[in-house]
Amino acid sequence: MPNKGRRKMKKFFIQPTDIKTIFEDLQTIPEGIEIIGARKAWEKSQKGSGIVIAVIDSGCDINHPDLKDNIIGGYNFTNDDEGNKDIFKDYIGHGTHVSGIIAASDNDKGVVGVAPKSKLLVLKVIDKSRSGSYEQVVEAIRYAINWVGPNGEKVSVINMSIGGPHSDEELYEAIKQARKEGIILVAAAGNEGDGNKDSYEVSFPGFYKEVIQVGSVTESLKPSRFSNTNVNLDFVAPGENVLSTHLNGKYVELSGTSMAAPHVSGAIALILNMLELKRDSMTPNIVYLYLMEHAKKLGFSINEEGNGLIQLI
Repeated sequence: MPNKGRRKMKKFFIQPTDIKTIFEDLQTIPEGIEIIGARKAWEKSQKGSGIVIAVIDSGCDINHPDLKDNIIGGYNFTNDDEGNKDIFKDYIGHGTHVSGIIAASDNDKGVVGVAPKSKLLVLKVIDKSRSGSYEQVVEAIRYAINWVGPNGEKVSVINMSIGGPHSDEELYEAIKQARKEGIILVAAAGNEGDGNKDSYEVSFPGFYKEVIQVGSVTESLKPSRFSNTNVNLDFVAPGENVLSTHLNGKYVELSGTSMAAPHVSGAIALILNMLELKRDSMTPNIVYLYLMEHAKKLGFSINEEGNGLIQLI
């Protein structure tokens, strides 16, 4: 009990991001889709059909017209809505934005996600105050490992656009278990960067080697100043002024490594279908090799870009 109580003191936080413009009526393909080559892979990958991605975040606007058809389930691990596990409503918009980057439907309106026919399992660990405990994240990872969908579906990818400054033994054990079960884990690198490639900023769970840690690049493919730099950085993806779904059926542009990570999670959904891979203990290794082979070197240090910019083809 003492250890459990001490662990509850550790918190994950989502940093506030300024919303510059709110869009209500759109029909566009976000630039990030083109940058990573997603459209070129859609036909061969069936747009991610049949792949389930667990989004561990602040919940989701389940009635958003671009998301409602792709949400396969969810669970609330926070105290919001009196702790009702079946209400995983997003009050801050972060999880909704992340979800749209991954799987916004290709429905001729709004925006389109990287894997627009994939399914989302919404696991809410961040509450109205923009924080959540490590314990809740551990519970969410374990839930994702054991979850079985209405037609026998299982989670293939876990996206974690969250981060905390401390390592945690139980969190690490849950991550290793998920990886052993064949789930591919993706996390944001963090937004504590200072623009110095030689300084290290570390955020967990991204820093764990079992997790694909994703940094952010600008629209001109330069490392974002805020993006954490460290020796365990795996890849970079678009993370500035990313257009995606938001609360009340609307759309906004947000910036952060939180926006970069779901580009990679969506890309992995496409790769799993292109390579005809099922959830297996070797699957994360095969996918990682594919990502490494296709990544585009941008000419920056490995601390800034890891193995390079995600490319699908």
